[in-house]
Amino acid sequence: MQKSTAHTIRLALVISLGGFIFGFDASVISGAIRFVTEEFGLSDFQLGLVVGAPTLGGILTALVAGPLSDLYGRRAMLRVVAALYLLSAVSSALAQSFETLVAARFLGGMAFASLALAPMYISEVAPAKHRGRLVSFNQLNIVLGFSAAYFANYFLLGAAESGSTWASDLGIIDNTWRWMLGLEILPAGLWLLALFFVPESPRWLLINGHQERGREVLRHLTLDKSLDEEVADIVASAHGDTPSIGARIRAVFGPALRVSLLVGLVLAVGQQITGINVVFFYAPSIFEQSGIGTNAAFAQAVVVGIVNVIFTLVSMVLIDRMGRKPLLLVGLGGILLSMLLCSWSFHQAEYRLEPDAVVRLENPDVAEKLQPMLGVDYDNDVVFKQALVEALGAEDSRRLQSELIQSAISINPLLVLIGILAFVASFAVSLGPVMWVMLPEIFPNRVRGVAMAVTGTVNGAVSFGVQFIFPWQLSNTGAAGTFLGYALFALLFFVLVLWLVPETKNKTLEELEAELRRA
Repeated sequence: MQKSTAHTIRLALVISLGGFIFGFDASVISGAIRFVTEEFGLSDFQLGLVVGAPTLGGILTALVAGPLSDLYGRRAMLRVVAALYLLSAVSSALAQSFETLVAARFLGGMAFASLALAPMYISEVAPAKHRGRLVSFNQLNIVLGFSAAYFANYFLLGAAESGSTWASDLGIIDNTWRWMLGLEILPAGLWLLALFFVPESPRWLLINGHQERGREVLRHLTLDKSLDEEVADIVASAHGDTPSIGARIRAVFGPALRVSLLVGLVLAVGQQITGINVVFFYAPSIFEQSGIGTNAAFAQAVVVGIVNVIFTLVSMVLIDRMGRKPLLLVGLGGILLSMLLCSWSFHQAEYRLEPDAVVRLENPDVAEKLQPMLGVDYDNDVVFKQALVEALGAEDSRRLQSELIQSAISINPLLVLIGILAFVASFAVSLGPVMWVMLPEIFPNRVRGVAMAVTGTVNGAVSFGVQFIFPWQLSNTGAAGTFLGYALFALLFFVLVLWLVPETKNKTLEELEAELRRA
């Protein structure tokens, strides 16, 4: 391996550590949901806000992170992001109320700007022929972060339920969810330290008039052309002086970039509206709906993380060979079929409480309230949950819902597991990495930060909406209806990708700018 190639890979690996922290931060809440709901007595919408608060923070910073990175540099903003992750992890673990927990997670969401900043930086140091694979390092780290969170949650749940002396001494038994959220302190601190040993983006340096520093950084990287040709192309792509923020915003929405912006918005909306963050952030809750119990639900969430990693690696192998667009179409087709399978499985489910299920609760008052429900057949989860609320009241039904569903449901949980795993695999090989590879590719150097801010804001807004309403959807439209909706969105965006999205592999950023401008 050439020295320059090794250096480029090292930079991509360090920068993409932010993806690991994002993945951990985003999915670790899946294990804490039950504990937090019980401790603070959360309603459906309050739970949705706890889960979705980071995405709200991400929307805020998506508006400013790109433009600020254009002004102050990619590296400087990445350091701010790492500090926010660290502060959020400490605050979340120490939160004493629903409001402070939401505020702490909102703070961490402000660090989600790493989702745009890391691919932007990597795309600006990577050669065209390896850019897809190197930018995908960030997505690989995201899914590794997801998996690490699922493993940590499963381990901490087991430790808490073991009643062992060491778990008690460390406070894991009484503060399980605080340990889950607090573990993020370790990777966040490590990443912040590592960012003090990486250079600024050479493209940012050259475009902003730092010629000598830019050439020096570029000299150590793998180049598509000679150093002088590379520098000349980058400087020429800036079209003279660096435009103001206002000018860049007008350019993003102007006619010259209309095709690029349309493609970016299709990718940004399609990645989230098909429901991926519902699966990642609520995985144990979804599996509990199929009646397998809490421990098995946490174990299956671990399997979700493993499948996510495997198929992200598959995507990294294929993205510069097969291309971006074919992967998107294959993935969206898989999402459509897997969500239809989940919807059909829950549509076939029936619910019936038997007397022995009530006896196992060992609570005479609850058992008496449930007597009118015994032996009654319920066709779907919505009707069954409404009956629980009428019988027990909102608080007790929320606390006992998982256990009672497990006792009452008649379903094939294997089909649900297959559907969810197929969904995760389809996303991991397509929308997950491909969107973050393509967004920096389709926008010109001089407006890339602003354009990424626009598409990132839309992506975050859709993500928050999906996460926020999911608990309400489960209670009011049911699992079958929820998954059917995701399937229909997958069909819609399959058509849009087939119609609108161009292929970008093996082209320099400057070549893509010229091609999309002509389009």
